[in-house]
Amino acid sequence: MRLRRRRFLQLAAGAIALPTKLRRAQAEAYPSRPITIVVGLAAGGPTDQGARLLAERLKSLLGQPVLVENVVGATGSIGVGRVVRAAPDGYTLSIGDLTTHVTNQVTLSLPYDVRTDLQPIALLRISPILIVARSGMPGADLKELVAWLRANPDNASVGTGGVGGAGHLAGLIFQNITGTRVRFIPYRGEAPAIQDMLSGQIDMGFATPIGALPFVQAGQLKAYAVMAKSRLGLLPDVPTVDQAGVPGAHFAGWLSLWAPKGTPKNIVTTLDTAVVTALADPAFKARFADTVGSAIAPPDQQSPEGLAHFQQAEIDRWWPIFEALNVKGG
Repeated sequence: MRLRRRRFLQLAAGAIALPTKLRRAQAEAYPSRPITIVVGLAAGGPTDQGARLLAERLKSLLGQPVLVENVVGATGSIGVGRVVRAAPDGYTLSIGDLTTHVTNQVTLSLPYDVRTDLQPIALLRISPILIVARSGMPGADLKELVAWLRANPDNASVGTGGVGGAGHLAGLIFQNITGTRVRFIPYRGEAPAIQDMLSGQIDMGFATPIGALPFVQAGQLKAYAVMAKSRLGLLPDVPTVDQAGVPGAHFAGWLSLWAPKGTPKNIVTTLDTAVVTALADPAFKARFADTVGSAIAPPDQQSPEGLAHFQQAEIDRWWPIFEALNVKGG
């Protein structure tokens, strides 16, 4: 009887321990099925293009398909919300920018908190902003454009990828420094805003190089200046804002990768290691950064801790401004 009782207790203990062992085995085997990166903004835009380049590289590094899914709406917040609600198992990730992971929190009424409901993985790239316009826009250079905008307040329409996005913030900085006033028109991402600029339905934009570069090179859009301290290698004839007569009007967008809150540390480490490996690969850097005029994020920001600190710095910078201006999304 004692032997039977002892055997029963051993089996019972094993049964209790089995789920823990299975969870550990599953975590150690990660990833064992396809991963989905959710993009909250329109297909064809800088966030979408960056996600697809990253997914292609992560597929070879992680040994599993990495899919990109566009879940568009409410300035990217619907897509982010989907990831917040997903199982924290590393198979549903969020890729986003200043709009989706910082300013939406103050411009929209969100059912989640970008500070606490997502697990940072890595900052990917930092992109300077180009001041661009439709081909028939008045002003041969930035000084002439500013003079026209001052003489015609609220006349120029400026397309942005959404309220509180990089293009909107860059435009606010430009207005403040130049003393001009424009009409901001939010879109569901940068790509549709650029399409309307190409067709002449709107006048201007503050765009990422990845979005505007092909059209500038083709002569379909005017590029007045880059909002950075140095010129873009792919557009050497486009001056910086300092050189073009609007000194100090600097601004950069960025791209980052996140998982749901509660994702196990070993899975986060696996994903971060793969991202860091990709960002260090010269061939990938040439496609992901150099060819679109962006800079790979500094090494100390390519970690979960680095991205968390970076996000907090952006929150500290922009939230008070948006709250003071009472900037609200639709």
